[in-house]
Amino acid sequence: MRNPRCWPAGASWQAWLLILLAATACGRTPVPPPVPVASDEIRPFTGTWIATGTRQTLTLEPGRQAAIFNLTGSLLLSGKERLKLGFKADVIGFSDTSQGMQGRSVWTDDQGEKVFSELRGQAVGPGNLVEGRFVGGTGRYAGVSGEYSFTWKYLVDNEEGMVSGRVVGLKGWARLASPGVASSTAGGQP
Repeated sequence: MRNPRCWPAGASWQAWLLILLAATACGRTPVPPPVPVASDEIRPFTGTWIATGTRQTLTLEPGRQAAIFNLTGSLLLSGKERLKLGFKADVIGFSDTSQGMQGRSVWTDDQGEKVFSELRGQAVGPGNLVEGRFVGGTGRYAGVSGEYSFTWKYLVDNEEGMVSGRVVGLKGWARLASPGVASSTAGGQP
């Protein structure tokens, strides 16, 4: 039963509910939901990368060496729009002091999805610039494109071929392909 002191005569409870809802909605600005980054937008990132592994070196002539290397480590990215926070990063490559370095890298996230890239640069050595180019991936990274660069710093480099190091100044950008669209080209410009 209605309390006569609270309800004016002839007013229905539905009318009062409608007035109450309208009054509480007036003057309030609705908070928009966060806008997700479109899959085809550029995602800049910086990061840290540490790796350990092996290197086999062959001395060719005085002052010239060739080497193959295999490294595994942890890659952490920062930036609001990064691809993901962390990856396991595997790298294999070939380096020649007169011809430079070529390598391939696979970044694997915690869901098992992979990002593939090609590496090029000066011969592997401390302070030498290495440039990477994304060439695709699996799952959400299928069709990814972009570029990154860094320099290498040795932490361990022994005669038995064990190496350990970290990258310095890792920075780059990535662009994910639109859902359902795999890019047939890689790299490119933003």
